[in-house]
Amino acid sequence: MQAIPVGTRVQVKVPATTANLGPGFDTLGLALSLYDELVVTVLPKPGISVIVHGVGAGEVATDESNLVARSIAHVFDSVGVVLPGLSLEARNSIPHSRGLGSSGAAIVSGVMAAKGLLEGLVSFSSERLLELATDLEGHPDNVAPALFGGLTIAWVSEDGPKFKKLIAHRGVSAAVFVPETVMSTALARSLQPSSVPHEDAIFNVSRSALLIAALVQSPELLLAATEDRLHQSYRACAMPETDALIGMLRKNALAAVVSGAGPSVLVLCSDPSQRLRAAELVNQNSTSPWQPLLLAVDFKGATVVVHPVEGSD
Repeated sequence: MQAIPVGTRVQVKVPATTANLGPGFDTLGLALSLYDELVVTVLPKPGISVIVHGVGAGEVATDESNLVARSIAHVFDSVGVVLPGLSLEARNSIPHSRGLGSSGAAIVSGVMAAKGLLEGLVSFSSERLLELATDLEGHPDNVAPALFGGLTIAWVSEDGPKFKKLIAHRGVSAAVFVPETVMSTALARSLQPSSVPHEDAIFNVSRSALLIAALVQSPELLLAATEDRLHQSYRACAMPETDALIGMLRKNALAAVVSGAGPSVLVLCSDPSQRLRAAELVNQNSTSPWQPLLLAVDFKGATVVVHPVEGSD
């Protein structure tokens, strides 16, 4: 197979995501207008070097063990192409271990970078991209909106992970409140019971169905639609400040939920004034610092731009 020319460069941009959205545990995800960016350049010698700016600088691995690098290598290995030497430069804005899909964004960054590097050699369907990203993430609820943008419903069938993208109502926006503390997704999952009461399962099925209607057509239903009995109460003991903040916001008629595995708080808003009201309430009622992020829904998902070497065609 034709080698990728030295000097080929790709630029990738991937949105943050928030999963679960209250009742849609491990199923629903939403892409948000906060981005990690990546530039990958093909080098003449084997090996991978990584430079990180912004979030994670001085903390994440800067060699082949880096999650973005491993994701690129996974795609190349899956199609039987030898991985060339690569220089990775990441500019990260998505907070780590806060429930905003940072690991999913890193995986999608790598998958999309590999897609760009292999352009003209290998083609990838949307389903294949989701499968490759899910291989690394373990479940598709974060990587689906990161890849495709908008509101996504993700599930796993006998044929692998699947998704359906929906366009959120133009009035829907998000306020995310990010604490200084972090939360391990593995720890959050360990707090889940192996089974739940029948009535709680029915409760969440009804709220998940209602949430799709609220996000796509009737945002005025968001408060009722974001009620949950499957996961948030079980995880509350590990995130007491998150739980208290959600309770306060919901008492003020705002659709607040845990963002992903937490500890960030997501408020789904039906108009921009609700975002400002949520920020004001958090500022007035919280004794610990929360970084407010007033975000739009990202509709594009991950993008990749390929810069081939001049004359390589």
